[in-house]
Amino acid sequence: MARIFISYSHKDDALRAELEKHLALLRREGAIELWSDHRILPGSEFDNDIAQALEAAQIILLLISADFLASDYCFGIEMRRAMERHDAGEAVVVPVILRACDWQHSSFKHLNALPSGGREIAKWALPDDAFLDVVQGLRKLLAARKLRDTSSAPAGNPTAARSLAMQSAVRSDRPAASRSSNLALPIEFSDEAKHEFAEQTFAYVKEYFRGSLEELQRRNPGYSGKLRDKTAMAFTAVLFKNGQRIAGCYIRLGGMMSSNGIAYSGNENSSDNSYNEILNIQADKHSLQWHAQMGAFSGRDSAKGLSQEGAAEHLWSMLIAPLQ
Repeated sequence: MARIFISYSHKDDALRAELEKHLALLRREGAIELWSDHRILPGSEFDNDIAQALEAAQIILLLISADFLASDYCFGIEMRRAMERHDAGEAVVVPVILRACDWQHSSFKHLNALPSGGREIAKWALPDDAFLDVVQGLRKLLAARKLRDTSSAPAGNPTAARSLAMQSAVRSDRPAASRSSNLALPIEFSDEAKHEFAEQTFAYVKEYFRGSLEELQRRNPGYSGKLRDKTAMAFTAVLFKNGQRIAGCYIRLGGMMSSNGIAYSGNENSSDNSYNEILNIQADKHSLQWHAQMGAFSGRDSAKGLSQEGAAEHLWSMLIAPLQ
């Protein structure tokens, strides 16, 4: 059984939880044991527990985002020690790219990243496909470790052992033979796939707003923001300046227009029957995307073919517009 340590920013907790869900089968198979700071018990010494788990891990997953890179604890403590253990051949570090950020200039830029090609999870049409790619990469790594354990790698030579494991670990960029790159075929997306895409996007939008509110407050003295859940699939966000409300919104999944649509109202006290924007799912031959109905009515091409991040930014721009 491989002990896996997950290093992540708490602002990416929803994505961390989703990854652990996708790793559940590996855990049930007895192939892995997962550890994140969610396992720290009340009354425990936080730093000590993290240090012990990090030292015991054989595989260390770095969940990479701008928030991870900005975190002194994640980047300066956990990642630094992880790379020390990786360089010493004591563990294997695997970056998992959650969201777009400047990780290619980091100290782990030379490592094979997941999902394949280092394509951030936020840019996949279906996040489930991205997480499956991560799981498949980890299965390759686990298989390589198993091969290493039964191979003739010199005992007591961690560098040789890790080198053998990494040969087939995460991904390969070289095809086995010459081939065409024109291999994409149309995909028929089921109602279930669209429903899951909608739920995952809503969760992403909520975390996007939470992070944006926190960053807005950090950068602009006198400004603050509050995000509150109304239901499992609805939340409000309110902006304040010197304690006075200046803007607000109400965002929910589903409603009278579409069960998979995301509705935006420009007031946190709006009813479910009123909205200023509706995001609807559109499928092309290869991916699921978002279509901003009201933005499209105004003739803006930027309101069509939105990714999860694009949808979140479109709604955030509506909230912050009165301040700008």
